[in-house]
Amino acid sequence: MMRMKRDAKTVTLYAVLIALAMVFSFLETLIPPVFALPGMRLGITNVVVLTALYLMGWKSAVLINLVRVMLVALLFGNTVSVWFSLAGAVSSGLIMILLKKSGKFGMAAVSVAGAVAHNIGQIAVAAVLLGGRAIFWYLIVLWFTGVISGFLIGLLGNEICRRLQKFGFGGAAL
Repeated sequence: MMRMKRDAKTVTLYAVLIALAMVFSFLETLIPPVFALPGMRLGITNVVVLTALYLMGWKSAVLINLVRVMLVALLFGNTVSVWFSLAGAVSSGLIMILLKKSGKFGMAAVSVAGAVAHNIGQIAVAAVLLGGRAIFWYLIVLWFTGVISGFLIGLLGNEICRRLQKFGFGGAAL
């Protein structure tokens, strides 16, 4: 009986986080680009991935992020958007997992690194699609906003994790 309650709680948390990530992904497409520069987004979906990473572990964060990417692509995207989303998700997810596991960085720093890695992954896809390296200059612009938004998302994620732990979700040390 106790295992069933725990399993239901876990499944519910997965469902809520995936749905929330999908909603954030969709809402972010409705926000006009910051400073009218293409590719610049706030990265609010990352708060869900950070929450999963810190409360549920890396496997859960990867699963939630990949399911979100696929569902958003099926509902709102196209083939090209899938490649951009996957590149960003895999790049940022990998670096955030590694930095968190090191134990040397706080959530805000992990989030900033994830934002920068996300930009690198997406620019790499753009370079392949455009057939050239000239697009890499744009990383300077994206890194500036990525550092700021990544830091703010990290602070928000830390607060969300702290509050959710009060209700018994997760147990990872922040």
